[in-house]
Parts: sequence; C-alpha cells; structure tokens
Amino acid sequence: MDNIKNYVGQNKDRFINELIELLKIPSVSADSAYSQDVINTADAVKASLEKAGCDHVEICETPGYPIVYGEKFIDKNLPTILVYGHYDVQPADPVELWSSPPFEPVIKKTDLHPDGAIFARGACDDKGQMYMHVKALEFMVQTNSLPCNVKFMIEGEEEVGSPSLAWFVERNQDKLANDVILISDTGMISNTQPSITTGLRGLSYVEVEVTGPNRDLHSGLYGGAVANPINVLAKMIAQLHDENNHITIPGFYDKVEELSREERDEMAKAPFSLDAYKQALDIEDVYGEATYTTNERNSIRPTLDVNGIWGGYTGEGAKTVIASKAYAKISMRLVPAQDWNEITQLFTKHFTSIAPKGVTVKVKPHHGGQAYVTPIEIVGYKAAALAYEESFGIKPIPVRSGGSIPIVALFEKELKSKTIMMGFGLDSDAIHSPNEHFGIFNYLKGIETIPLFYKHFTELSK
Repeated sequence: MDNIKNYVGQNKDRFINELIELLKIPSVSADSAYSQDVINTADAVKASLEKAGCDHVEICETPGYPIVYGEKFIDKNLPTILVYGHYDVQPADPVELWSSPPFEPVIKKTDLHPDGAIFARGACDDKGQMYMHVKALEFMVQTNSLPCNVKFMIEGEEEVGSPSLAWFVERNQDKLANDVILISDTGMISNTQPSITTGLRGLSYVEVEVTGPNRDLHSGLYGGAVANPINVLAKMIAQLHDENNHITIPGFYDKVEELSREERDEMAKAPFSLDAYKQALDIEDVYGEATYTTNERNSIRPTLDVNGIWGGYTGEGAKTVIASKAYAKISMRLVPAQDWNEITQLFTKHFTSIAPKGVTVKVKPHHGGQAYVTPIEIVGYKAAALAYEESFGIKPIPVRSGGSIPIVALFEKELKSKTIMMGFGLDSDAIHSPNEHFGIFNYLKGIETIPLFYKHFTELSK
C-alpha cells in the first residue's frame, strides 16, 4: 500500500494535468456537432492506454462511435479482468448555469473537497473515473506488480444508451472473455465511508407527442373550442401518479420485488442525514412514494419522471397561439425483474388509452436496459471489499444505486461474467448537471485502490 501511495504522490500533478487535458475535449455523443471531438477523444484514450503499458490497443469501429480496446497479458493461466468505461459525456446545457466553462477545467475547493475538485463536464462521469484505471495500470506496469491479465473496453456512446455496444460485444466474445468485469461509473457514500454499488435500476426512456389541430391556431378564435395539446399533455402526465405518488400504469408493479424488512433494515444502516440531504438540494421537504424512505425511493423502488416538456411559443414576448403539437420526454427507472421492453409497452398502451378525443398520441421508445444485482458472496465483491478496507481503513457498505447502467445486464447475458462497480464519486458531484466535478482526493484514492482489487481478486481466485 505504501508503494502505491508513494507512486501517486510522486506523480500527482501529472495525473491531474493529464485528466484535465482529456476533459478539455467536448466529447458530447448526443450532439452531432461534436462528432469529431468524440472521435478525437477515442484517439486520446488509445494513446493513454499505450503509454500506460498495454501490449495491444486498437480503435474498433462500430455502427456508431468507436470502442477503444486494449489488453495486457501476463499469463493465460491467470485471471483476466475486463475494465469497462466510457469517454463520451452529457451535453453541458444549460451552459449559463455553470460557474466556469464546462470544457475549460478548473480546480476549486469545496466543503466536501477541501483538497480541491476538478470542475468540468465528464470530470466524474466518466472520464475521471475511467482514467483512474489507466493510471492504476501504469503503476502496476511500472512497478512490475500487475498480478493478472487485464483488458479495457472504453466506449463512446454510453450517454446515448450504448446503441453500438451490444453489436460489438456479440461479435467479440472471445476477445472480451474475462473472469470479472470492473466498472467505475458509480459513487460511494462519503470520503470517510466507502461503499460498493451492488444494484442498479433498469431504464425505459420514451418520447411522447400529442397532436391536436393540423396547424397552430389563434387562441382567441379557437380557444375553448378545440383540444389544446399542451393542456392535454399536462393532464395526461398528471394522471401517471396517484395521491400517494404511486405509478398508475396497469401492470407496472406486477414484477416488482418487495424486499424483506430485514434487508431494508440492513440498507438503513448506511449513514444518511435527511436534513443535510434537503439542505444540499435547497428544498423544504422530500417527495415520493408513500411508506418508503428517501433512500428506498431512489434505489429499490421504480420511478416515472418527466425529463423535458415543450410545445407552442416560448420565445420573448407574447404569441397567442394554440400549438398543434406538444412533446415530453419521460424516463422510468426500473428494479430487478421488471423488463424494460415490457414496461415500455405497458406505458405506451396506458398513455394512449388516457388521451381524450380530439388529440392523437405517439409514443417513441428511445432506449432502455435491465436492472442488475451483484451478489455479495462472489469473489469479485469480496476482493473489492478488501481493496476498499485496505485503502480507506474501514469496511465498505453494500448499497443499491438509483442510477442505471444498462450494459451491465448485457455483459452478464453475453459474456457470462459478473460486474463489480467500484465507484469513487459523491452524490454531490453534480453529474449530468451544471458544475459537474470530481474531487482530487477521490481521483487519486481511486488510483490507489484499484491495484488492490487486482491483488485480492487474483489471490482469492486461486
């Protein structure tokens, strides 16, 4: 442990500067205006893996953005760890809410990050966490301490649902064969209490379109006489939850697993301050499904949220118009046993059925994925727990995350291997939001901890 601490300490400034250079590239996969930047980022990741010590690195073309593959083999009789990450980032909008330009990384001190944090889009999700693995490999190669084989698969479409990843995995199963998959795209409870994410929610993401008249109409001449798509859409959305914030789609909860009181009590042992939670979000009270706690609502229960809604005139000044169309984007976070394709069908059937006469409704599925649970009895989890305990000096707590990484279920289906999620971000790091950041402590601590996973996994696999 002292060896890795010394190495990180000696190379701290370089590690930080390398990440900053990577964060300067606006690799926004959702916006075609940044397509060349996404490709440039893939090239940068390839170069970093080569410098870190991979024996072989290649840019693998897909129907979408390329996947960077790298490998370092020690002995075919040793275990193989497959590291997954992504180099694409979310759009920076709304840019005006950033305290500094999203692709001009700066280091600022915060209450939770007294050593400083890097503020930039992608700092935590996922360039910073992905790059920890690159630097961890560098350490193990430079010190001749890599105890097993390692492969890297770094994609550029995670933030748009990984449409090309399944295509790639299905065609490269031999290339990607492994004993365990390691991902850092999640968080932990705090810098003093590490945790390991053992569960992820699934996802169904749809876009709805409500159409009324065949053109925009004068609201004075037609108001009150024809259905206003924006009014109708708002009413339809309001019907998707009841007075207890329970989702009203028939069949939605049919396969939802009710956790035992014992398991819920174990989850409740994770440190959590409701007052601090509300203060951090500047809200007077929490909100959600009745009879469940805040931590249960955002981890073990399914949800339905409107992510965007628009229609009609939204420019400066006034325009008295009844819009022909109204739109919304809606996401549903799902729990184990809920199939995202089935939920999408249930949503489509229900949403269409509650539309009044006078409008037509279209539901366009965007993407989705299955929920996932990592058993805490497997070698991979035990190795991660030992790594955190050795690095932080305290045992990690297993937690279920409210987020979704749809490809994790895909990996188990196609590659027949379990995934270990070793995240080092904090809930306050504002991923997907303005002022995203990643603590210097967290970044360097990840580089320190990851080699310990390799050590313990190799030893426990004997």
